[in-house]
Amino acid sequence: MSRKCAISGKGPLSGNKRSHSMRASRRKWNVNLQKATIMVDGKPQTVKVAARTLRTLKKQGAI
Repeated sequence: MSRKCAISGKGPLSGNKRSHSMRASRRKWNVNLQKATIMVDGKPQTVKVAARTLRTLKKQGAI
């Protein structure tokens, strides 16, 4: 399974790692995925969601 949020679709971002001498090498920032149990079509289902998405769902009362 890829590192993607099941609800928002957020995925990893890429960019450069910079050393003290400013040499660049490629790196990746992964999404902070958490397992959460949410109701899908009236049934509880465990899905991987981003921490930001989980926070929004809790605020809206969906979880």
